Amino acid sequence: MSDNGANGVNPDKDLNAENLPGRRGDQGEPIRVQRGMFGANNGGDTTGYGGLVRPVRLPGQATRPYGGWFDEVADELEGALEEQSLLPENAIEKTVVDRGELTFHIAREHLPRVARTLRDDPALRFELCTGVSGVHFPGDKGRELHAVYHLRSITHGRVLRLEVSAPDDDPHIPSIVDVYPTNDWHERETYDFFGLIFDGHPALTRIMMPDDWQGFPQRKDYPLGGIPVEYKGAQIPAPDQRRSYS
Repeated sequence: MSDNGANGVNPDKDLNAENLPGRRGDQGEPIRVQRGMFGANNGGDTTGYGGLVRPVRLPGQATRPYGGWFDEVADELEGALEEQSLLPENAIEKTVVDRGELTFHIAREHLPRVARTLRDDPALRFELCTGVSGVHFPGDKGRELHAVYHLRSITHGRVLRLEVSAPDDDPHIPSIVDVYPTNDWHERETYDFFGLIFDGHPALTRIMMPDDWQGFPQRKDYPLGGIPVEYKGAQIPAPDQRRSYS
């Protein structure tokens, strides 16, 4: 038996347990309660974990010191924004350090200026944006849609993330194609699948789905749908028409 077991300590409750990387315990921002392995609620849970109930949390605000070079980058970014007469707390909604990654959550109206500062400031020099990904959190009320940018500093050998949120009923985020031209197709793909509208993009059209496609297929509330498939003479119904095992 492990020391934790011998001492009657549940390692899941120990935030400092080295064998549980990334555990947040009761910290973070709860956005929903998930039932079952994957949160299925309209087709039955066939995993055998239908009785599992657990909260889903987003990482919360980190406190100083962040550790390593994270503090250096945060200090430099905040100082550079102040030099532009922009209060850092107005642009940076929160700073998250989770699973060894640094993420700045940026107010969407200030995204272009923050991105340009990260690119151009000599002490930062995040010259490359490797793309933007969309995320849909239906339970994160008022900021259901998230855009996540991965920035890399070739000069300093560093990687960080920017995250910007927008509500379902106003899914607008400024484009940063003029700062990072490689984001052209990435922003189109995120628009195509999640419906995030990147204001100022030179040609925001669908890139994967047909131009007349209805809806945004990677949103969590998008109907599963599908078509029947014939396999060795048997008809397999579409996923949303298969029987429930619950």
